[in-house]
Amino acid sequence: MRFIIQRDRLVHSVQEVMKAVTSRTTIPILTGIKISVTTEGVTLTGSDSDISIQSFIPAEVDGDEIVEVKNSGGIVLNARFFSEIVKKLPMDTVEIEVENNFQTIIRSGKAEFNLNGLDPEEYPHLPIIEEENIFKLPTDLLKTLIRQTGFAVSTSETRPILTGVNLKVQDDELTCIATDSHRLAMRTAKIENKITGTYSVVIPGKSLNELSKILDDTNELIEIVITDNQVLFKAENLLFFSRLLEGNYPDTSRLIPSDSKTDVTVHTKDFLQAIDRASLLAREGRNNVVKLTTLEGRIIEVSSNTPEIGKVIEEVQAEAIEGEDLKISFSAKFVMDALKVLEGSDIKINFTGAMRPFVIRPLHDDSMLQLILPVRTY
Repeated sequence: MRFIIQRDRLVHSVQEVMKAVTSRTTIPILTGIKISVTTEGVTLTGSDSDISIQSFIPAEVDGDEIVEVKNSGGIVLNARFFSEIVKKLPMDTVEIEVENNFQTIIRSGKAEFNLNGLDPEEYPHLPIIEEENIFKLPTDLLKTLIRQTGFAVSTSETRPILTGVNLKVQDDELTCIATDSHRLAMRTAKIENKITGTYSVVIPGKSLNELSKILDDTNELIEIVITDNQVLFKAENLLFFSRLLEGNYPDTSRLIPSDSKTDVTVHTKDFLQAIDRASLLAREGRNNVVKLTTLEGRIIEVSSNTPEIGKVIEEVQAEAIEGEDLKISFSAKFVMDALKVLEGSDIKINFTGAMRPFVIRPLHDDSMLQLILPVRTY
């Protein structure tokens, strides 16, 4: 195997597949990156058996040669060393040649590295996915969905299913739900093509975060293919596989209250900053609790009291307050997380009493919802 390639394209692809490579693996060959070369171009693969990423570098783009292939073939190289080497090579092109016993020579300018490679045949094969259940979304919309729900997944392994985001597809609508049982984030979006049947899968939150980091903010369509135990995201020159979490995601529709007793409409930024300030004195460990009280004249009082540190009170002018008076306490972090991902300048919060979960939505937008459980303070 021997080829010459533009260094920046190689570095870019190596960084993409590195997102899947981990040093903590029971399968030693997975600490490497697999390189496959054909006349079409170069394919890099990285995997930690939960997620696998494949990045393709075409031999030419719009008539410009990116890869000059002398001999096709394959090799697996140590990911950590290979990625550091290609980043620091002196010239704009790199020549990679594999000799006997998987000895690999990497040349650029006057620099030459010899790396011990591994047999590419021993690298685990990527899952073969039947492309029946495909739906398509603009890439930037997918990134938004991940940003608006992924933060609410559980970080505790006691209920592994909650460490994932539930993707449900019905007709031409996609719903993403994440909850850690103290809060819930939900977002719906239209997909570009109608599919028959309904699907409900749970994708690990960690996988979606890594996917989001790799994808560009474009409105190019990304294809999503679902099978029994894998999901595949197909973008241009990129394949991203993730395993799915096993088990049934809890039915969250009954958690969302249909009626409310107190409705508050408030400017998002003012509310977020007031909670941020109130939480300054409430940062002590678990006790990140802020209290909200509705007052006469459309005023919300946000306060926090930590006896050994001090207390803070701030009044925020609301756009509207309807219904019963209310005093409620909640985790400042959870509400701030929710407010940071909501779009729109104003939000509506529906409360059903001090002990019931409350719902935050952007004003005039029903595609997005954040549900938070209050904290009981006695």
